[in-house]
Amino acid sequence: MKTLFKNILVLAVMLGTCTSYANATLEVSPTFNNVKKGNSITVTDATGVVIFSGRINFDGNISRLYDFSQLKDGLYSIEVNKDYLIEISTVEVKNNIVNFIDHKYVKVFKPIFRVFEDSIIISKLAFDTPEMEVKLYYEDELIYSETVKGDEILNRVYKLDKTIKGEYSAIVKSNGRVYIENFRI
Repeated sequence: MKTLFKNILVLAVMLGTCTSYANATLEVSPTFNNVKKGNSITVTDATGVVIFSGRINFDGNISRLYDFSQLKDGLYSIEVNKDYLIEISTVEVKNNIVNFIDHKYVKVFKPIFRVFEDSIIISKLAFDTPEMEVKLYYEDELIYSETVKGDEILNRVYKLDKTIKGEYSAIVKSNGRVYIENFRI
């Protein structure tokens, strides 16, 4: 009886170890495990050709949306566009086995736009880049331009003339990307 109990105990410890290792392996790429309904995903191959693009309709793991193991052998970039963040993971597919390339995981922090009456506030975490280029347009005419630099948080408040009603656009360039916010006062 003691031998049977020891064997069961050893088996339980081994299964627990394997299970915890499996969970740790899944956590290698948070991009895949932590998506929410409304996020978008883009999969591109090594040449930049978009293989798949779409909206995520559930919370959880991306592999429920797209089976990466069915891709041809090669390197792929998976970009998940979230509210304030873009997560980019690189995976290698070889013989229908998907491997995450840890050192190619990137987080890009997006600027946040808030419009209050006759002001627009633009904020961005600067962990990934210490500057952003801001341009403000009124009815397609450039009215203001500046490059904002900082260490941790890039933050600006732009007060507009409340007597000039119409369509405005704020365009922010950062991380080699362009973010546009159209608003009206």
